[in-house]
Amino acid sequence: MKFKLEVCSGSVESAINAQLAGADRVELCSNLYEGGTTPSFGSIESARDNLTIGLHIIIRPRGGDFLYSDHEYDIMRRDIELCGECGIDGIVIGLLRKDGAIDTDRTEKLVKLAYPMSVTFHRAFDLCDDPFRGLEDIISTGAARILTSGQKNVVPEGVALIHELIKKAGTRIIIMPGSGLDESNIAEMAKETGATEFHLTAQKVVESEMIFRRKDIPMGGMPGIPEFSKKIADPERIINIINILKMI
Repeated sequence: MKFKLEVCSGSVESAINAQLAGADRVELCSNLYEGGTTPSFGSIESARDNLTIGLHIIIRPRGGDFLYSDHEYDIMRRDIELCGECGIDGIVIGLLRKDGAIDTDRTEKLVKLAYPMSVTFHRAFDLCDDPFRGLEDIISTGAARILTSGQKNVVPEGVALIHELIKKAGTRIIIMPGSGLDESNIAEMAKETGATEFHLTAQKVVESEMIFRRKDIPMGGMPGIPEFSKKIADPERIINIINILKMI
């Protein structure tokens, strides 16, 4: 069976590493500590210039919930238009209503705006009130895939729901597991879910080259987030994961 691997990348450097390792696609984000927000226009252009594999861009104007104001929705629309002008292959969105249902009206409008770019509905799906109604709602919008952890924190905990979603979806939409996947569980999750596309980060920590370090002033105002190291996609880990999938 042919599997596709999407690497969630928090930087152009990570995206390039993913391509070098043989990934099929990159999802480019900023602010992975907040679950991913829209990267800068410069990052989008640079990634497009440096990648020949599929490049998807998350369209998320802020962290937090997925109930967006009219101003935030307008920002999403503008970012999608910019992605189209840059030759991006796909976008990644997720919009909910106050009651926890999928915001089908706005999602459908963004799917139409994005065409011919592919559209993934991201893990906002995991916070919707009813996963099976949510599945049908997202299919009705014309989106191409759903990224999900099975409405659990990580895929191994949500594997049963993911399997059911894949059965119900059939060929109508791709169900792509993501969250908590790595070389230790990717084979088992592939077998138990029946999925053919997977989403992961496969990161390593790289220490800052700064010698002088003032550690008592967190620039982000959030103690606990490292400011003298960064996480980037690890080509060796990605290669290992690809090889594991090839053995299934």
